[in-house]
Amino acid sequence: MKTHGTPRFSRRDILKLTGVAAALGVLTITAGVVHAADSQKLKIGIIGSGHVGSALGGVWAKAGNEVMFSSRDLDNDKKLASEVGANARAGSPQEAAAFGQVILFAVPYSAFPELVKNLGDSLKGKVVINASNPFPERDGEIANRAREEGVGLFDAHLLPGALVVRAFNAVPAARMANAHEDPGKIGMPIAGDKKAIEFASRLVRQAGFEPVVVGGLDMAKYLMPGTPLAGEHTPDEVRSIAATLKP
Repeated sequence: MKTHGTPRFSRRDILKLTGVAAALGVLTITAGVVHAADSQKLKIGIIGSGHVGSALGGVWAKAGNEVMFSSRDLDNDKKLASEVGANARAGSPQEAAAFGQVILFAVPYSAFPELVKNLGDSLKGKVVINASNPFPERDGEIANRAREEGVGLFDAHLLPGALVVRAFNAVPAARMANAHEDPGKIGMPIAGDKKAIEFASRLVRQAGFEPVVVGGLDMAKYLMPGTPLAGEHTPDEVRSIAATLKP
């Protein structure tokens, strides 16, 4: 059944989610996120407030979550937060990483080494949604390494201790701001840590897409432009394409 607007969770849904987390042995890691499910809100740190980060942050804030925008341009982030409204604020990437129960990365892939160094241990145990794609012509050698090793597996290497999910990588950025107006029509392939999929899927739905889990981080290499999963597809089309792909 497709979700329209802001999702509503029944007590049964919440108990089910908590039970899944307990079975996976991650209640202590994700306790803050599970607690947030009780109020249907999350604190989301947005690192990179370009087209993707600003669009998704705006949609999530309007759905009732608290969002912190961050980038190298704090003045622009403050302006963006003011435009989005009461549920949005601005800060440094370090502040956004500390603030968020879930973190969205939407930065050029070449920015990761410096970012990870500056963020230290602040991402450990948190759900990290990485919307960044490695483009060799823009990002240089780190993009070549990510593509050779598989971008999802390389993400896990770059972000040790984080619960990494790749999403919002294969669908054009222009759809991020308006998919929620006609929700559930576009399938969003996601791949990553099993412990984080539930939370990432909820945010994918709030953005107006239907999440389609295609596998673990070893399958994330297909969630990029130029792959069979790239572009706009219905959820069933994403499932059909994904069924033909191998790690």
